[in-house]
Amino acid sequence: MAELIAVRLRDPHAVVNAWDRVANFRDALLPLDPFAPDERIDEMLERFRPSVLLDEAGTHKLPGAEVPGGTALVIATSGSTGPPKGVMIGEAALRHSTRASVQALGCQPDERWLGVLPMHHIAGLQTVLRSRSVGVEADLHARFELDALATTEARHVALVPTMLHRAVEAGLDLSRFASVLVGGARLDPELRAAAEDAGGRLVESYGMTETCGGCVYDGRPLPDVEVRLGDGDRVLLRGPMLCDGYRAGEQTPRDADGWWHTADRGRLSEDGRLELLGRLDDVVISGGEKIPAAEVSAVVASHPAIEDAAVVGVADPEWGERVVAVVVLADGAAPPTLDELRDHVALSLPRRSAPHGLVVTDAIPRDGLGKPDRTTLLDLAARADG
Repeated sequence: MAELIAVRLRDPHAVVNAWDRVANFRDALLPLDPFAPDERIDEMLERFRPSVLLDEAGTHKLPGAEVPGGTALVIATSGSTGPPKGVMIGEAALRHSTRASVQALGCQPDERWLGVLPMHHIAGLQTVLRSRSVGVEADLHARFELDALATTEARHVALVPTMLHRAVEAGLDLSRFASVLVGGARLDPELRAAAEDAGGRLVESYGMTETCGGCVYDGRPLPDVEVRLGDGDRVLLRGPMLCDGYRAGEQTPRDADGWWHTADRGRLSEDGRLELLGRLDDVVISGGEKIPAAEVSAVVASHPAIEDAAVVGVADPEWGERVVAVVVLADGAAPPTLDELRDHVALSLPRRSAPHGLVVTDAIPRDGLGKPDRTTLLDLAARADG
């Protein structure tokens, strides 16, 4: 068995130093969001039961419990639709994921990684491991800043689509990077084209904390990773990159043959490339019809007056749920009327998919990796007049 050491530090270099010390004793690290409210941190400490907390004030002993030997990390999921889960990641899975990623991207010796993703997410920690695997320390930053992209000597970087969008809008030359790995949320084809026009050599990553981060690049599984589709086109994954389970004891969606049943829906092309179609739980059932929220969101966002959009289902006594679009307007644009937006959606999708409510906001609420925060979106959507 091993100790679980929680770390809540703002300096990413301090997080890495603590991780090195923890790993030296064969213990496991629980990185916490340094900017989260104290109440949120207290909830996580109670839920995940570390035995030690390292923060800006020092070292604190806690009445925690041990974790299985060989556990390297416990990473908290976002918890945007419920309590966060503590994903237990083994040393072997982490090593395989790092090795497979570096191999797939063609990273060369001494090609440094730029780290601008949060260190309490697996994607942030992976930048450290990938860089070290080719013999050099990562160029780490506590927060995402455009100056870091513009001035770094690093040759590889991992971003979420929001960060990539800001880089493209700022006119940055992305050709300085041998690879730009983009994950955490759907990569819009128009954004990808614009980033490639700016010199970016983009690779779209698909995965989750439970798979040590990205395990499918541009639709292709990494070495030793298997992908197939289950009932309802559910994406199933199998391979040595899978986590060992959850800290709080929640049941894992792994079947007897080792397949991890994700919450994502997809399809496989004839040559085996995976295309994601949205989350299985991201479906609005309105009037008995299943409406894929991700597809509607993409069509809503294609309206010329709209820069960003998300779609959720709000409880409705007549329809069960009604589709509500939460949108961010393009600079200087006037908001479309609900009828105009419905007509726009009906050009691409069945009219039953068109929103019955419209909310304009300054920004789509997202977590640190750019994924929409569904709880906050529902609160925003409740303002719709319908």
